[in-house]
Amino acid sequence: MSYEEIFILGWNLNLLMFFINLVIAIRTMNQKSREQLLEENKILTELKMEFDLYYPYRRYETLVTYLIPFTAFFRMSYRIIEMLSFFSKNRGSTLIDYMIYKYKSDIELAKNRLK
Repeated sequence: MSYEEIFILGWNLNLLMFFINLVIAIRTMNQKSREQLLEENKILTELKMEFDLYYPYRRYETLVTYLIPFTAFFRMSYRIIEMLSFFSKNRGSTLIDYMIYKYKSDIELAKNRLK
């Protein structure tokens, strides 16, 4: 297998993860009403603003992971395993519950590092 084939395979796996994320997001949005989505968006916006204070370059980091072969695939595979583990431990929880948990835990981690 040549380096070119390895890179193409890595980018294809990154693209696969992008589409899996897109399907999960669309499926989650279709299960909720407009009012529920607006309320959840308000909560997540507040957490995201605080998160951006501690991780200002996170958006660029995410973009770069999709450009480097295999990086997004491994990163998102880990996140999906983490999410499934969260759902198995917290029966009846939803994706929004996981997102709130993840934002809060990352914010607390950043706060503890600054101390």
